[in-house]
Amino acid sequence: MIHCYTFGSSLSVAMTSRSIGYSRKSTSSQTNDPDVEALKANGCHQIFQEKISSRVKAKDRPELQAALNCLIEGDCLVVTSLSRLARTQSECIEILHSLQERGIFIKSIDGLLDTQANSKLAPLMIGLLTGLNEIERDLIRERTQDSINHRRKTGGNLGGRPKTSDKRADLVLSLRDQGDSYRTIRDKTQMGYSTIRRIIVAADKV
Repeated sequence: MIHCYTFGSSLSVAMTSRSIGYSRKSTSSQTNDPDVEALKANGCHQIFQEKISSRVKAKDRPELQAALNCLIEGDCLVVTSLSRLARTQSECIEILHSLQERGIFIKSIDGLLDTQANSKLAPLMIGLLTGLNEIERDLIRERTQDSINHRRKTGGNLGGRPKTSDKRADLVLSLRDQGDSYRTIRDKTQMGYSTIRRIIVAADKV
């Protein structure tokens, strides 16, 4: 594992804000090279990379922690996608808040977020992501409670839905670790979004 790549003149980089890249792939069969090239093309002079499952918590990812510790005020952390940062939306937002408080910018090459280019709107963008995450949690709790109340009224089973087979669950998690989207996983497994999400959420809690 290469701890980091350094490109260009370190003196010129130190005089101004730096772009620090982070790349994560889930399996040993995947290569970080495409991410590294994309990060270099986006001005990264230092790139941290690792091959580690998306199920591993952010605090337990050594290269991510090295990248976060390397950053100083005015720097910009660059990733190809926010999904590279954390295993859950809540964990990702926690990292974004921490970077914002330290005066560090964040840019995802896929275009979802760039707090340096939109510095005045950065608090609003991160606040919006936080709000959406809280709304999603509230809706899940509400739907769960509605389902429980309905089953109680109708005499239905409160034991939950039938469990998905271990093989199908492992397939979903394997596809997720390879970077497949929910839609791609659905197309490959013919499983519903709710089932796919339930498998992933359950695995992330472990």
